[in-house]
Amino acid sequence: MHSLIFKLGIKSRNPSLLRFYRELVKTDSASLEELKSIQENKFKELIDFAFNYSPYYKKKLNDLNIVRDDINSVDDLVKLPILEKDELRDNAEAINSTFKFNKVIVSETSGTSGQPLKFIKDEEWDSMNRASMYRGYSWYGVNPWDKNGYFWGYNISGKDQFKIKLLDVLQNRFRIFSYNENEIIKFTKKLKSADYIEGYSSMIYEVAKRINSIEGIQKPKKIKLIKGTSEKIYDNYHSETIKAFGSKIRSEYGAAEAGLIAFECPEGYMHINSENVIVEEINGEIVVTNLMSKSFPIIRYKLGDKITLAQDNFKCKCGRHHPVILDVLGRVGKNIIGYQNSYPSLTFYYVFKNLALNHDIILNYQAIQNERGVIILKIEQESPESKDLLTIELRKYFGSDISFEINFGAKLHTMEGKLKDFITTL
Repeated sequence: MHSLIFKLGIKSRNPSLLRFYRELVKTDSASLEELKSIQENKFKELIDFAFNYSPYYKKKLNDLNIVRDDINSVDDLVKLPILEKDELRDNAEAINSTFKFNKVIVSETSGTSGQPLKFIKDEEWDSMNRASMYRGYSWYGVNPWDKNGYFWGYNISGKDQFKIKLLDVLQNRFRIFSYNENEIIKFTKKLKSADYIEGYSSMIYEVAKRINSIEGIQKPKKIKLIKGTSEKIYDNYHSETIKAFGSKIRSEYGAAEAGLIAFECPEGYMHINSENVIVEEINGEIVVTNLMSKSFPIIRYKLGDKITLAQDNFKCKCGRHHPVILDVLGRVGKNIIGYQNSYPSLTFYYVFKNLALNHDIILNYQAIQNERGVIILKIEQESPESKDLLTIELRKYFGSDISFEINFGAKLHTMEGKLKDFITTL
């Protein structure tokens, strides 16, 4: 029944989805040369649209004296300007294509800055993005209509809860609306008949910890996939989720405006969705071109994440030839302000990575700065014996330019949204 409901739903909203899904299943085993050929063809179509139908790109490229004949292949991508996040938001209306698509969806996202971004997504773009996600599910034997638990139901009013619960029933989905022990027990009972779980990785981890602390609770045994999205997945999340749900968290990496970029395979590597995106690594940062984004061209978009790409000769044991993102190091964010100097917030990533690699000490943290030169460092684990080693690592990067107040056994997550590892009011 749920399969039928799903297919009737996509026939209305995403009529091209199944066709795209079948195409992606075929190219799942494509060679790197075949994937590059697909990219070439789609890139030329996208550039045609940008030159002809996007007022922003018409003006931008004209100002740079770039004509259509200058861009003939993916190799010419470097001739085009990089699109910064602020520029995307400030020019969103002009970036939207003037082409009259048969069906469009208005998308809106607040983003990390809180400034709304509103753009037009044509049906084929939306359908291909969903098809890419469902291909990732298929790697784990999961269908999109299978029963699933959902971790996004926080701070929802009673009026909206009814509507959301109805939509969840139609999608064979259930979610957790509060995080008290009784609700967690009820949610866990429902998971016994679920095939997969998805949501913010930090929330999945927090609930897994609570489940593991409840004596006598019966844990689900048939979860095939736990998909974490929108946040970095820390290494020590996995021990708790394996204990609670029988599986580690798998990464789906992307953004609302950039689309699905990569999906983690069963071997543990994030394969780039090469049929739909081109990924560049420039000075350690990811730059994305979405090949399906004709209605709102996303070309050389600097997403704001630090990444590490695998070498071209990297071979994954899963057999797929799609290039691999080895690690998403974190968001390029605001600076840490010392008494004399400033430092990228990503510095904390390296501090705690060194502790894990060199001393086998894995800590979850949140850094808070409200005044220059002073950081409150909240550590989730009760591990005061690691303070000396942590202090040594902090001094390697910050010297005496920052004073740290280190609090062990701290609560990091409010369960009201994404978990931020660095919060500053400066």
